[in-house]
Amino acid sequence: MLDAIRNWRIRRLVARRPIPEAAWQRALRHCGPARRMGGSDQASLRVLATLFLDQKSLEPVQGLELGEIDRVLLAVHACVPILKLGIDWYEGWHSVIVYPDAFIPNRTRTDAAGVVHQDHAALAGEAWGRGPVILSWSDVLAIGRRPGSNVVIHEMAHKLDMLNGSANGFPPLHRRMERRTWTETFSRVWDRLQDAHDQGLELPIDPYALTNPAEFFAVASEQFFEAPAALREHLPDVHRQLVQFYRQEPV
Repeated sequence: MLDAIRNWRIRRLVARRPIPEAAWQRALRHCGPARRMGGSDQASLRVLATLFLDQKSLEPVQGLELGEIDRVLLAVHACVPILKLGIDWYEGWHSVIVYPDAFIPNRTRTDAAGVVHQDHAALAGEAWGRGPVILSWSDVLAIGRRPGSNVVIHEMAHKLDMLNGSANGFPPLHRRMERRTWTETFSRVWDRLQDAHDQGLELPIDPYALTNPAEFFAVASEQFFEAPAALREHLPDVHRQLVQFYRQEPV
């Protein structure tokens, strides 16, 4: 009964606030993972993007303006990872803050010696626990120019990772997934990539993945959706785990 009511509400929302065809077609042109989906999956993604736009507040700052087409594009990118998971996997947070360009967070950190440092690194994106996702719009528009890179998917992967606590590269796994296999796979591949990096070898994945386990999961997720063939070829065990987690196999 509850599922029937929920489905009725979703159908009603989609009917009342449909994504305009022109905005949808532009999103498909500029979102590779969505463009490569079959018709049924694209229809599901369109519904998810509608729900995302209804549930999340997209908040441009510093004079940036986002039109309807821009908002649809962002929502489509954001919903690619949850195509087979559902919108409930994005519960617990409300806002997407969008800067015109890379932004510098006002943050301090204390090192092991107790010295306080002010961070001045410019970021393309950031995800806060139960807080907002923050994105650079120029980096969103640049998606597709660098193979395997997608700042929106990267930050959404962090959000999924944090569903069971802090971002640590270990999102909540499905019932039939083995925690030990996940840990052993990512740890083994991490060590191999770190050794290759230390030897100055070219990596099959963005070296930023070696920052920490959370970034490894997020960067691998980017490549899983944006350049799945490359991830499947070079990191097949990681690819296999992500197929199980995301419950889809992008082409």
